[in-house]
Amino acid sequence: MPEQPPYLVVADRLRQRIATGEWSPGDRLPSRSEIGADYQVGENVVRRAQELLIAQGLLEGRAGSGTYVAEPRERLRMVRSWCRDQRGGSPFRADMAGVGKRGTWEHRTEAKVPAPASIAARLGIGEGDPCVRTEYEFLADGKPVQLSTSWEPYSITGGTIVVLPEGGPHAGRGVVERMAEIGVVITHVVEQPEPRKATAHEAHLLGITKNSLVTHIQRTYMAEDGRPAETADIVIPAAHSEIVYEIPIDRV
Repeated sequence: MPEQPPYLVVADRLRQRIATGEWSPGDRLPSRSEIGADYQVGENVVRRAQELLIAQGLLEGRAGSGTYVAEPRERLRMVRSWCRDQRGGSPFRADMAGVGKRGTWEHRTEAKVPAPASIAARLGIGEGDPCVRTEYEFLADGKPVQLSTSWEPYSITGGTIVVLPEGGPHAGRGVVERMAEIGVVITHVVEQPEPRKATAHEAHLLGITKNSLVTHIQRTYMAEDGRPAETADIVIPAAHSEIVYEIPIDRV
């Protein structure tokens, strides 16, 4: 069999030292130059080994401080549920309360943003048509757990009390509840999940390494008249979360 690349060999040895208790959660690892000297490899090899273990959740990097053995982190349960959207209030906050965590979020909204071709196709509007775009960073007990970029056609919400998802009397409510306030009845939602690697920007916001695995969910809410009322790109780090779908069964 071919030999393993040097960074994988170093990663295995670092993993063994953690498993045997030589380094405990919270311990700071020696510098890359020290580890490189131990295994007779360059610092770039050590860096790649550490990045792999960070992506796997065994290590964590702290800017300006070094690399540490990560504290055990339970995977967060992220529920995708139609039942959830009908409870009222924020679906995310309700989900976090269900697992004993405080759900909050930060956001940035821009109005009348021209729809890119891909978004226009998902919303059934013309390329360049105005939309309200909102970028979200969702937090559980203050730690980032999910990103989302939402697009709503200005032709639906423009001039109404719900034009800004995080402004007005219905700020912070779910899409279903907000749209109902202006007579738009949401009948179903379409979600398309797929695995991919995190971009540098996503990794920075989520506190993970670039190219770590994430689940990208393309979500679109559909109104009863067949119009897409909102579409979003949701990004969830795979190592830190498990995604569960809750699907209601219609009774005969």
